[in-house]
Amino acid sequence: DILGKEIRKSFVASKGNYLVSYDYSQVEIRVAAILSQDEKLLEIFQKGEDVHAGVAMHVFGVGKDEVTKDMRRRAKVINFGIIYGMGVLSLKKSLGGTKKEAEEFMANYFNQFPAVKTYLEEVKEFAREKGYTETLFGRKRFFPSIKSKVPFIRAMAERMAINAPIQGTATADIVKIAMRAVDEKIKEKGWEKDVVMIMQVHDELVFEVKKTVLPEMALVIRDVMERSIPEKFLKGRASTPLVVDILYGEDWGSLRPYEE
Repeated sequence: DILGKEIRKSFVASKGNYLVSYDYSQVEIRVAAILSQDEKLLEIFQKGEDVHAGVAMHVFGVGKDEVTKDMRRRAKVINFGIIYGMGVLSLKKSLGGTKKEAEEFMANYFNQFPAVKTYLEEVKEFAREKGYTETLFGRKRFFPSIKSKVPFIRAMAERMAINAPIQGTATADIVKIAMRAVDEKIKEKGWEKDVVMIMQVHDELVFEVKKTVLPEMALVIRDVMERSIPEKFLKGRASTPLVVDILYGEDWGSLRPYEE
């Protein structure tokens, strides 16, 4: 992380400009909530709560003020782990402790968030039957090896199949839709010379922005990105708000939060 930050410092805005980063906050877990329609997970986001602390409250059966740093850390591990089809052994390695403790923790998680478990099983079954998975927007990814007779190859395909609809919806579809919408907004506002989209990094868009224009454009672009899921694709599903964090600075390694 330290080396990465130093490397990012080599990306410097031209004179009179800022580099401005718009980063989707926990977008993959939000997408998991939308796709699974798990009531508790949706509620955490809809209330604007910290998802890792919120999950820790349910899994450990404690109040909001009783969530410790270690509880939140454990919840964070499993929150991101389920997106990648993490098994008990991987969870044990990430959390420390014994295999039995990891099994109990995972079982407790799925007891508290049953729709997530149901969704993951349905995705695997769908992939086995159809040979592909679909994102929220209907984009397909094919997994021919999910029918392999070799157990570890089949298991690897199942993990990728679990991840594909979530990550594909979040860091591919939503971000690409946002990029197009932002580009249209820039043209609508006549900012083409002052606001330039320069790169996408996973769930982050980075712009070079004229310093004098930043106060005018900052929240406009954020609003466009936070509204990047067209209603028609939800098909009646409950949704979660998308949240975008804004950072800016003279170089990519020294960005600071943008204050309204």
